[in-house]
Amino acid sequence: MDLAELTDRLEAVSRVYAARFDITRDDTWHLLKIHEEVGELTDAYLVATGRSRRRGRSAAEIETALKDELCDVVAHTLLMARHLGFDLTRELERKWLVHHPDESAAASGPQNSSPHA
Repeated sequence: MDLAELTDRLEAVSRVYAARFDITRDDTWHLLKIHEEVGELTDAYLVATGRSRRRGRSAAEIETALKDELCDVVAHTLLMARHLGFDLTRELERKWLVHHPDESAAASGPQNSSPHA
């Protein structure tokens, strides 16, 4: 499955969620939802790395929570990009993949920008 097809499927799930809970998925909702999920990812990471209480959860439950929150951050990032009309595959190629070692070797000179900027 490619990124566009994955995003289509995520959009269908998000649309059902929004209808069920009477949510308007506007620009602000998308951004705040990513922030919410990053907060939950941070909490899951702190628990997984022993920096926060386990709250009675097993190691397997803690690992699943971390995976779940990573999925939520990625899903909501893809949904926001779709909402804003961005082709995230193209933007990742422009921003990151131009720095791929195979691409850099073919380039005539060093790249001046970093994907982390």
